[in-house]
Amino acid sequence: MKKTSWWLAEPARECGRAQVRVCPRHVVSLVLFSSTSVLLSPSALAQSSDSDELETVTITAQNLYENVGYTRRSTTAGTRFELSPKEVPQALSIVTEQRIKDQNLQDIEDVLTNTTGVSASKIDSRRVSFYSRGFRINSYQYDGIPTLNTDSRWYFGEGSQNTAIYDRVEVVRGANGLMTGAGNPGASVNFVRKHADSRELTGSVSGTLGSWDQRRGVVDVTTPLTESGDVRARFVGGYDDSDSYLDRSSDREKFGYLVIDADVTDSTTLSLGYDYQDTHASSPTWGGLPLWYSDGSETDYSRSFSVAPDWSYSDHESKKVFAQIDHRFGNGWELHGTATHEESDLDSRLMSPYFDTAFSSSPDPVTGEGPVFYTGWNRGDRDVDSADAYVKGPFALFGREHELVVGGSYSDQSNDYESNFTSGAIEVGDFNNWDGSTADLDWPGFSPSESASVRQKALYGVARFSLAEPLTLIVGARYTDWHGSTWSSSLGNHSQDEDDITPYGGLVYDINDVWSAYLSYSEIFQPQSYRLAGGNGYLDPLVGKNYETGVKAAWLDGLLNASFSVFRLEQDNVADIVSTPGSAITTATPVSDVVSEGFEAEVTGAVTDDLEMTVGFTHYTATSAEGSFNTDRPRTQANLFASYRVPQWRQLTIGGGARWQSDTFIDDQAAPGGGTRDYEQSSYAVANVFGRYQFTPQLALQVNVQNLFDETYYSYFDTYGVYGEPRRVTSTLTYSF
Repeated sequence: MKKTSWWLAEPARECGRAQVRVCPRHVVSLVLFSSTSVLLSPSALAQSSDSDELETVTITAQNLYENVGYTRRSTTAGTRFELSPKEVPQALSIVTEQRIKDQNLQDIEDVLTNTTGVSASKIDSRRVSFYSRGFRINSYQYDGIPTLNTDSRWYFGEGSQNTAIYDRVEVVRGANGLMTGAGNPGASVNFVRKHADSRELTGSVSGTLGSWDQRRGVVDVTTPLTESGDVRARFVGGYDDSDSYLDRSSDREKFGYLVIDADVTDSTTLSLGYDYQDTHASSPTWGGLPLWYSDGSETDYSRSFSVAPDWSYSDHESKKVFAQIDHRFGNGWELHGTATHEESDLDSRLMSPYFDTAFSSSPDPVTGEGPVFYTGWNRGDRDVDSADAYVKGPFALFGREHELVVGGSYSDQSNDYESNFTSGAIEVGDFNNWDGSTADLDWPGFSPSESASVRQKALYGVARFSLAEPLTLIVGARYTDWHGSTWSSSLGNHSQDEDDITPYGGLVYDINDVWSAYLSYSEIFQPQSYRLAGGNGYLDPLVGKNYETGVKAAWLDGLLNASFSVFRLEQDNVADIVSTPGSAITTATPVSDVVSEGFEAEVTGAVTDDLEMTVGFTHYTATSAEGSFNTDRPRTQANLFASYRVPQWRQLTIGGGARWQSDTFIDDQAAPGGGTRDYEQSSYAVANVFGRYQFTPQLALQVNVQNLFDETYYSYFDTYGVYGEPRRVTSTLTYSF
């Protein structure tokens, strides 16, 4: 038998008498026989001349559009064109399935916290927001289509979404209005789901034991539903039950995902899918710990100290159903369409302390007297309907071949909330030694709190012109018709209508086969529903502009990619939230002339056959007309993670890394006894390591240690502080088949 490996960029359908069956979504296919009329290699041709005996040739086709270790050879992120990373004229990070596995990134919070240029702000034990280049990320896509914009006031558990169902997570930094529509200019995030990419029964079963009594199990199975494998199914499901480093706190999560992929014809693939996640948190915090005692000294609470009562809980449930169609025309053109429906629910019964306000105070360092608590029981549901369809393909102009994408999208999101609050403040006595016990509360009935809807209709087009052999121009625009309406019990009705044309332009120059240089300009806009503090109006829409230039490189046929970018981001009418404890009204003041500028660098992929690595560095400054902007966000960040398969002991893979951020601070913070003062957190690093031993080709044991040196730090601090997670150890046993 002779084995010959071939790289195939397009599905091979027939080769002489050999039928090569290929999944159109993933061009991986094999086998199959040959005679002298179907031999594919020179050596096979030479041997066939000496003998009439039939010879078996095995063909291994490598898909150019799959994850390869820690990187990818191509992506549609940012433009819809299938491009290599160095052909995309924006900073781009892709977290692949292999890196998610090695680093044990169990949820979206883990992924984005460890992504170059992204920082997390976890304002209590459940709610988390993400920032890039100084701005909050609120644009999220699933399989490339914009499905929702998140509101910082209401949290539906986005950060706790399990990563087991995703093939990769793509982060485009800077304004990405061409593909996302309305949103903030810091970055956009695209979650790409797994598909049934095997015509044979394959899968894995894993079990995890970890710190704080974590027990986790995940199953991932792909199976053909027809003898030919033209119809395939994939199921991913799991259960996670764990206590927490916080007193009294625990989390329970269950999730499931099913997708069916069908090759309706050789040119058409249809996919239908459903994913579900349900999370329940017992005694979650709502807020955090005081930064100062009443005498003005800094507090030093244990990281396990919780401000949650023993009766509090927070539940989130999400259900998503989607359909996709991909059709390849005979002339190189393609049609892609996706539609999705999402239903999400929240139910949170919580209690929060207040410090250093007109009606409360920081705790006394000796007696613990001072803080008071307020309660809230919030319920809400969010429904999202989204659809996106586009065609793309080549066209000829002035003797050169170019590419064009034309598409449209529709999104309709509605949110409804109801709340009730117990009257009066709750005193717990000695706060410093509080154990979460409170008297039974008399909850009133629910009443509608807020109802909001957002509808976006858009048309977009983008062309990629080959101006000369080394020079490519990408230019496009998106027209968005945006309508939003809000009713709240405190403010009444408010509606907005906005029309916006969002331009995009990028120029890429191929210096040689390895290096390219680029520059780009992109925009994004975001209507706002915040009431002006001290007034009757609402904030005007914000508009973000992103200027960027840099160089990129690809070595080893795209297995190792690097980028360096310099950017300037401008924005006006940025909302500065004004918090009023005990008030249902959320108001804001506009911040003008916000400018963020800096640089980012990243190298990711296979350094050698045995070493996979991702390393990133970012630095920026952010200012506004009033001075520094969002100073609680780190101006400088670095991240490193690598895995190394030991050559002398091939069953063993070891690795690790760290993420580091510079010091952060908040100024004009209300201080005990009146007046204001600054609060600063020094720079810190969190180190992680892992090891995996492959007992057999099917059975492996992996051990991960997060926060190896048990670094103590605040993941959030403003009017209060929230500690980051202490050292955590997990052991995962996986059986693959």
